[in-house]
Amino acid sequence: MVTDSRPYPRTPPVADDLLRRDIRFLADMLGGVIRESEGDAAVALVEEIRGLSRDRRAGNHEAEPALAARIEALDHDQARLVTRALSVFFDLVNIAEDRQRVRVLRDRERLIHPQPPGESLGAGIQELAGLGRSAAEVQGWLDRLHVELVFTAHPSEAKRRSIRAKLRRMRRGLRELDRDDLLPRERAEQEADLRSELAVLWRTEFLRPTRPTVADEVERGLSIVPRLWEAVPRVHAALRTALARHYPGVSFRIPAFLTFGSWMGGDRDGNPFVTADVTAATLVRLRSAAIDRHVEWCHRLHDLLTVSRTALAGGGALEDRLAALSADWPELSAALEPLAAHEICRRWIRMIRFRLERARAPDLDAPPLPGGYRSGVDLEADVAALVTCLDDAGLAAEESPPRQWLDLVRTFGLHMSRLDVRQDARAYRGIMAEILAAAGLVSSADAARALDDAAFAALLAGTLDHDAGIAAAGLSDLTADALRLFAALHRAAARFGPDCLGNAIVSLTRCPADVLAVLWLWRHARGRAAAHGEPLADRDVAVVPLFEKIHDLDQAHETLAAILDEPRYRAHLAGRSDRQVVMVGYSDSTKDGGYLAACVGLQTAQERLHRAAAARGVAVTFFHGRGGSLGRGGGPAARGILSLPAETLDGSLRLTEQGEVLAERYDDAEIARRHLEQVTWATLVASSVRRTEPSPTWIDLVGRMAERSHAVYRELVDQPGFIGYFSQTTPIEDIENLPIGSRPSRRRGERTLDDLRAIPWVFAWTQSRCMIPAWYGLGTALVEVKYDDRSAWQAICAMYRGWPFFQATIDNATLALAKADMFVAHRYAELAEDADARRRIWQRIAAERDRTRQAILDIVGGGELLATTPWFQRSIEARNPSIDPLNLVQIEFMRRRRAALAAGGDGDAFRHLLRLCVQGIAAGMRTTG
Repeated sequence: MVTDSRPYPRTPPVADDLLRRDIRFLADMLGGVIRESEGDAAVALVEEIRGLSRDRRAGNHEAEPALAARIEALDHDQARLVTRALSVFFDLVNIAEDRQRVRVLRDRERLIHPQPPGESLGAGIQELAGLGRSAAEVQGWLDRLHVELVFTAHPSEAKRRSIRAKLRRMRRGLRELDRDDLLPRERAEQEADLRSELAVLWRTEFLRPTRPTVADEVERGLSIVPRLWEAVPRVHAALRTALARHYPGVSFRIPAFLTFGSWMGGDRDGNPFVTADVTAATLVRLRSAAIDRHVEWCHRLHDLLTVSRTALAGGGALEDRLAALSADWPELSAALEPLAAHEICRRWIRMIRFRLERARAPDLDAPPLPGGYRSGVDLEADVAALVTCLDDAGLAAEESPPRQWLDLVRTFGLHMSRLDVRQDARAYRGIMAEILAAAGLVSSADAARALDDAAFAALLAGTLDHDAGIAAAGLSDLTADALRLFAALHRAAARFGPDCLGNAIVSLTRCPADVLAVLWLWRHARGRAAAHGEPLADRDVAVVPLFEKIHDLDQAHETLAAILDEPRYRAHLAGRSDRQVVMVGYSDSTKDGGYLAACVGLQTAQERLHRAAAARGVAVTFFHGRGGSLGRGGGPAARGILSLPAETLDGSLRLTEQGEVLAERYDDAEIARRHLEQVTWATLVASSVRRTEPSPTWIDLVGRMAERSHAVYRELVDQPGFIGYFSQTTPIEDIENLPIGSRPSRRRGERTLDDLRAIPWVFAWTQSRCMIPAWYGLGTALVEVKYDDRSAWQAICAMYRGWPFFQATIDNATLALAKADMFVAHRYAELAEDADARRRIWQRIAAERDRTRQAILDIVGGGELLATTPWFQRSIEARNPSIDPLNLVQIEFMRRRRAALAAGGDGDAFRHLLRLCVQGIAAGMRTTG
């Protein structure tokens, strides 16, 4: 960041130079904006601090105390200026890196054409063809292929939506400057637009004044829809192109292999603001958003398809259908009247638009309008009829707009994304105790609560289809809301079709009663609807157990077996093709048991769950609750899929896309397309290509290491004074109070590890540059094997080379260690007031870090972390000199706030600045938690 904005230079020949050019250009522009707004001294201050930080990183021993002294000397306004400047700088670096990623992807594809890029659907189909797989075999895998990505709100995007929109516009401007055909005046205009956008961004408040509402989170999720609707048809096109190339002349059925779900507006686990009314409004909003997008396509195709009736051999069928519909709905006849009779395609599209507009619903109780579509199935039939008619006339090329629209209809329907609902099993137990008492099925709620698990399950199963009324008087607010919720869910499924609903997820599932409670509530809602003569849903809602803590994962297969052995539940499952969705959680398992124990526990649990279900004739779709950060199951999504147990993938997969990765993966349509294709490719390949299975020796070895790692991790978090240490040496207080999500940061008000949510737990360790959730305990487990059993150590090295799961486990820990920084982390540790706890805990962390780093280097080879991915190494090294000052400012003002509070002062004066630090560090690390 220097003092003025220079013109955008011409493209140099070396790829890394392009990235450096963009960063320099944007940084210079930022320097100019700050100079104009804040003056020369402001720019000089920022550059002085960055210069000292660079010198410290370069080994200048005098720079370290000088940097510390300069940070300590900052007044509040100066610290705010530095924090804002570095935060915006990282936002600009991030869009420049994303632009470079797109360049590299495009160059790579161009250079290897006609060969497909790696990790693409083209590469997947080519691999299957190369292995001699027949068209029939490929069709079988396509029929089973279904990837559903589920968007969640937490931990939510730390940036305001308005700032994200500005950064997206700047991203587009940077892309335009890459064009070789820009005239000088056009280049100048683009630069001026970028500068104007940046000037407004600098003067924009970075933080929300209040927490977003659940409705705000729903809208934030919908903000990525334009890129999804641009990317999805291209993913379908890639598959069709690959099939045509490798299996010429074969007509394949392409299912809706890629769909989307959402928790925003449905996840009530620990969030009292997600009520039945909120969920009902969310279902209506998602439908409205889908209709809006389809109406846009109607307008687009109306302009495009000016085809005369005489050119369409199949136009007669469309005319006959229009005549029949017009007779049924006079309003449609009036809508068609202005259109020329010979323009049958336009008239057909106008009919579709008419039916779309009449499919809108202000709420779930509003009566449906005649002619409106019920669900995406009805819309698909009409769009498919149009495509068939055009295809018969040779006017529907493989990637023509009408065919793209059909892909979108099959993907998004009229529901946009399938809404999940989630609640804690303990909440359902209390809810059902009240309801059973109110229905007269037990003497009292306390009597129901006193039942053991087996007796409670028997009571629920025996009364599953009861028709007794429920006395609403005396029900708690939570119970009354649960009854309203399931009534709304059933009404939505009956009116909008079953695809508007995803799964009813039960957190902390431990027995059959936990899932039977959900089924009971659904059947009750259905029974009430039948009693009132209302439409009925086509099928039951899918009930999904969620296993996430180490103990629960260890017992999960037994729990699932007991669930599947329950006759009434099994009868329900028969209505869902004997397929059970099972969710496994990566966040709480890591917080509960540490990195390696969680990784191994999840892997083992999936294998056992699969076997338990298969023994009962049930197929399992695993729903992976992965976070975006490395400490919550993050890392490259495709690599994570390939590392799953081979037998657990049959083409069907659900995967969360957590709030913190939505901008990174979906703010650029090119990156979104690449990500979607990688995930689909990985699922197809992992399901269809036989992989090397780990030997029993490897499985036993990694299991023993997981046990040791778990013990080491628990020794750390169970240390006396650990929670106090964590509270004082990380910005957890500021993270918990950040207005970035609607959900409270703690399950209860207590400050214990169990009551702290996994997201702020990982977020806090990421901010303090420790990253312990993504590596702690691994080092001891590895080192003890290395020194105690040489043959086992050789097996570990072989595991890294030959077992995708173990390789991903080591590689993700490597990345976390590379992002960690013990110098900065030690500065945070110095904030701990208990000297004994500080010494004990820090020594454990530092020693385990050294053990883990050295053990990983011994396995992968080389003298530095990330030696095999130098571009990633360079990115981290380039970022560190600007992240370090943000950490040091955060530490300094955490210390000042503590001193102010100790003196009886007000700590609120520091809140805004410390929140800015959190946001800036998250941008610099490219992760929250």
